[in-house]
Amino acid sequence: MIRIYTDGAAQGNPGPGGYGVVLKFNNAEKELSEGFRLTTNNRMELLAVIKGLEAIKKTGIPITIYSDSKYVVEAVEKGWLWNWQKKNFKDKANADLWTRYIPLHHKLKPRFVWVKGHAGHSENERCDQLAVQAASQGKLLLDIEYENRKTE
Repeated sequence: MIRIYTDGAAQGNPGPGGYGVVLKFNNAEKELSEGFRLTTNNRMELLAVIKGLEAIKKTGIPITIYSDSKYVVEAVEKGWLWNWQKKNFKDKANADLWTRYIPLHHKLKPRFVWVKGHAGHSENERCDQLAVQAASQGKLLLDIEYENRKTE
């Protein structure tokens, strides 16, 4: 089984933000993170999941994603995402990221487990550290979709 632990952070909401991912498969472990100059917490939570899934090179292996984001976990596990998709994401935030997530979901079929954030879960704490560090670094990326939408 592949285990993906994710977290997102924003300093201000919106504000500088980042995501952190820890991937575990057998005895291998990989960490991913990036920071953005202007974004939201929910965008970073969802982008963490996407980046984790995009890092998977093999299909057919069960994947469990551990996230402290009820927004992400419930959107998928309670089926809200599929209703949003049917309505072409009308009046829904983060349509660009959800549209990017959907083919990964169909291809890799992950299941989600919600974990309480800041509650001593070691991998969640590590993801939080990665996300906060990424958001605090000097050279932040542009969340182009978000920033373009804010100026429209």
